[in-house]
Amino acid sequence: MYALQIERTFSAAHAIVMNGVRETMHGHDWRVRLTVEGASLDDDGLLCDFHVLQSHVDAVLAPMQNGTLNDIAPFDTINPTAEQVAAHIAKAVAPMVEGGIERLSVSVTEAPGCEATFHMELRS
Repeated sequence: MYALQIERTFSAAHAIVMNGVRETMHGHDWRVRLTVEGASLDDDGLLCDFHVLQSHVDAVLAPMQNGTLNDIAPFDTINPTAEQVAAHIAKAVAPMVEGGIERLSVSVTEAPGCEATFHMELRS
C-alpha cells in the first residue's frame, strides 16, 4: 500500500458548544494533514500528484481562511469541532481525487497536541 501526505494550514475562529454551553469565540492556526492511500501506481509511478492534492485541499479551505467557522457552511448548522472540521474537509476532497486512491484521511490540529482524524474508504 502506498501513501502520500500533504499538509496545509489555515487561520480561523470558532466557538463550540460543550454540554450545552457555548465557549468563548477564539482563533486557531489549524494544521490540516491529508493522507491518501492506494495499492497501485499509475504508468508514471505515481499514486497521484502532490500539487493536485494541495489544490483540492486549498479549494476546500479557502472559504474558512481568516473566517469564523460558526458563520460558514456547514458549521453554521453543526458544531465546529475539530472532528467535524476533519470530516468536512475529507468529504469535500473525496469526490475530487482520481486514480488508484482507495483510502483518504484528514487530521486536523487546532492546538499543539490536540488532533482529530477522519478516515474514509473510497473504493476497494
